[in-house]
Amino acid sequence: MPRSFDFERAPGYLMRRAQQWAVALFMEETADVDVTPVQFAMLHVLIAAPGTDQVTLARRVAFDEATSGSVIARLEAKGWVRREPDTIDRRRKLLWATSEGEAVAQSMKRAVRRAQKRIMSPLSGPEADQLMNLLDKLVSGHEETAARN
Repeated sequence: MPRSFDFERAPGYLMRRAQQWAVALFMEETADVDVTPVQFAMLHVLIAAPGTDQVTLARRVAFDEATSGSVIARLEAKGWVRREPDTIDRRRKLLWATSEGEAVAQSMKRAVRRAQKRIMSPLSGPEADQLMNLLDKLVSGHEETAARN
């Protein structure tokens, strides 16, 4: 009888498990603020680049464009993001973090740093650096391949 596929040693499975832990630890550390990792990332992009359009924002946080609209709508409903049509192309929506959104994002920085530290806590310092370098290489390599195709 053929042996089954060892999915528990498959890179995709292990990356998904690591992502589950990353989100769980983020949510634990930021439990006092109703925000997801993607919402936090979007706020920080808008703080750094006010007036970013929705499509560019979705790309910057590596989130699909179709779903990003509902995430942005939730941030807007909380009063953390302001959305306006572009004056040149009214189909294009431009986004800004509100002062309340900026304050929330800034207030979360310590908690997010704690979450990031907890994510890497099973690793030694050099192992954590190596993992970050390998993940960067993996993601960059796939992005370069996708850009060529």
